[in-house]
Amino acid sequence: MQHDSVLLEAAFRALDSFKIELPSWGFANTGTRFGKFLQPAAASTLEEKFSDAGQVHKLTGVTPTLALHVQWDLPNGIADAESVRRLESLHGVSAGSINPNLFQDQEYKFGSLCNPSSGVRERAVAHLLHSVAIAHQLGSKDISLWLPDGSNYPGTQSIRKRIAWLEEALVRTHGALAPEQRLLIEYKPFEPAFYHTDIADWGMASLLAAKAGPQARVLVDTGHHYAAQNIEQIVAWLLHTGILGGFHFNDRRYADDDLTLGSIDPYQIFRIFHEIHLSGPSLLGSMAFMIDQSHNLKGKMEATVQTVASAQELWLKAALVDREKLALLQDRCELVAAEELFRGAFWQDVRPIVREWRAARGLPEDPLAALGASGYVQRIGAERGAKLAPATSYA
Repeated sequence: MQHDSVLLEAAFRALDSFKIELPSWGFANTGTRFGKFLQPAAASTLEEKFSDAGQVHKLTGVTPTLALHVQWDLPNGIADAESVRRLESLHGVSAGSINPNLFQDQEYKFGSLCNPSSGVRERAVAHLLHSVAIAHQLGSKDISLWLPDGSNYPGTQSIRKRIAWLEEALVRTHGALAPEQRLLIEYKPFEPAFYHTDIADWGMASLLAAKAGPQARVLVDTGHHYAAQNIEQIVAWLLHTGILGGFHFNDRRYADDDLTLGSIDPYQIFRIFHEIHLSGPSLLGSMAFMIDQSHNLKGKMEATVQTVASAQELWLKAALVDREKLALLQDRCELVAAEELFRGAFWQDVRPIVREWRAARGLPEDPLAALGASGYVQRIGAERGAKLAPATSYA
């Protein structure tokens, strides 16, 4: 297919500017609160996770970093840094954001940073400070904080005391950041807390980031919203106030997350990307894009490549919106024409352009087909699955 040279140049610039981080846990066996379905090709070691991430990057060219989880991936903390550097060199991807764990230990049953026990709160802060030190050792820019703290029943916790404890903890953590580091504060309306969650929405996260210090930002997880919420409006406000730090991308049908990006509502991701493009290219260097998905039914490698390809296509669709013409139509209140221009950008088939870009960059034109043809999934399935046999059957 032939494309206008100006259009193609703009499209290639947009695709060159897009990078998205992979989650280490996306390659591992995960489950729901009801159970876990094991996959023979799932990664069980950090080396296997780096190997999988490296394979995705070879196929797509846009996933140069791997988000690491402190407790799951770096149980020895800073002592694991040398192993990580070796894996970076071996597999061609670097350590990305560092993700603390404040939700797994038994001591955190009633909260971590917001626990009524000063001893538990101190332990949680120490974990955050250790995570900052690990990030500094690995050259990681972002410490990505998701806090599950909250309560299940009215009157059982002091909401105001917990706000103060949380502010204090984040100020202390921010004080340990190196000049190039950031603290990204994520929010979630519910789960595991069902009555009140200590960081329940973007407003709370924004105020906490402002309180913590100038290197704190808000992290938007596209799954962490109520079903009817206008996420792109939240993104616009965070961009307007200069406090948006990045995204965890996934999709959801009702609430929470973990479905592959764009599988339910690709138009929503397009609308979010449009708001980011409106801010101009200077913003992209500071914006963290990361996938946050755990695949229990789809093959993990296949779902990850599928997600990256979908993200590229939606990013390009949003990049090709004629924003100058759109602004003119908006100012004239020509509603139908403005909407049709906007929708037209979403409905255009950009896959031929993405294939041309991949070919020009020496990448497989169809990374999902290339993954299948490589035999990689079959090989790791046989190698890793053998370690689980005979206890587990995949027949």
